[in-house]
Amino acid sequence: MTHLTTLYRQKIDAGELTPDPAQEAVLPHFDRIAEGLMAPPVKRGFFRKTEYEPVQGLYLWGGVGRGKSMLMDLFAGSLDGIPSRRVHFHAFMQEIHAKLHEARQQGAEDALAPAAAEVAESVRLLAFDEMQIIDITDAMIVGRLFEALFSAGVTVITTSNRVPDDLYKNGLNRQLFLPFIDLIKDHMAVHEMVSPTDYRQHRLTGAQVYFAPVDAEARAQIRAIWADLSGGPAQPLTLKVKGRDVTLPAFRNGVARASFYDLCGKMLGPGDYLAIAEAVKVLVLEDIPRLSRNNFNEARRFVTLIDALYEARVRLICSAAAQPEMLYVEGEGTFEFERTASRLREMQDKDWGAAAP
Repeated sequence: MTHLTTLYRQKIDAGELTPDPAQEAVLPHFDRIAEGLMAPPVKRGFFRKTEYEPVQGLYLWGGVGRGKSMLMDLFAGSLDGIPSRRVHFHAFMQEIHAKLHEARQQGAEDALAPAAAEVAESVRLLAFDEMQIIDITDAMIVGRLFEALFSAGVTVITTSNRVPDDLYKNGLNRQLFLPFIDLIKDHMAVHEMVSPTDYRQHRLTGAQVYFAPVDAEARAQIRAIWADLSGGPAQPLTLKVKGRDVTLPAFRNGVARASFYDLCGKMLGPGDYLAIAEAVKVLVLEDIPRLSRNNFNEARRFVTLIDALYEARVRLICSAAAQPEMLYVEGEGTFEFERTASRLREMQDKDWGAAAP
């Protein structure tokens, strides 16, 4: 295994990365974890089996585009021979809910115990991207789940845009969630990545982000932007919103890709769009059609989606049948759509999303 500090220096020497003090400051945490995971197991007592010493994990938080996911990906890729898994936090929780359902179907009294045991038996390190809690069903089980994982010796690394104390902020029955925050602080070093540079925003600065009409050139531009921002193979992301599934077809490193129909052609509402805006930092939205009385419901959902993205300062990249002012030109709601068109224009600005509101 090569320490992350060495890999980081190699990429700088190769011109693949630019030196960043904020990124360099967190490298010792990754090196410490690597050394702990490489340490041989110890035998506790004459008759006891050998066990690995627990290794303190890492909760890495800070603004978007600072390189948190990039560093975690480099680290996860360096773990030769150590059972590990890198997964988006929402996707992992969806898997846990599926395991819970299966255990209940089999009559387990405590469905969480076998689910946690199955995970603990398969990995020594879990690397989560974008830890955030927006659903009460997740909030009510993460405490016991992570307690079981830590007790089994699993090391956890996670990135987040929030300090631990702000997880599930203002959530329903939040007092029941607070022990999980204490658990994080007990088992993970909390490190804030403070950098003035937003690398994701930098890649978009000055770039075209609204493409009309939807033609071969627009599709090629969208594909190129997606490949650059996602940085690798994507997977669907399913969000639980009030017991329902809201699925983004492609998601990686905080960047989501979906069609207009995926998000506005289905029976979604304000709560769904707020959850999407909470979960993603960049949305690539394709094939926005002309809107009118013939697709009024879809148009109304589109207005709600844009409002949610705007308020959350989500970067929007899209392809559409026409420029914003010409998307909705007749039918009920034309006047109200003027605000949406104005917001679509504003969201094309090179500095949009560079800072929190």
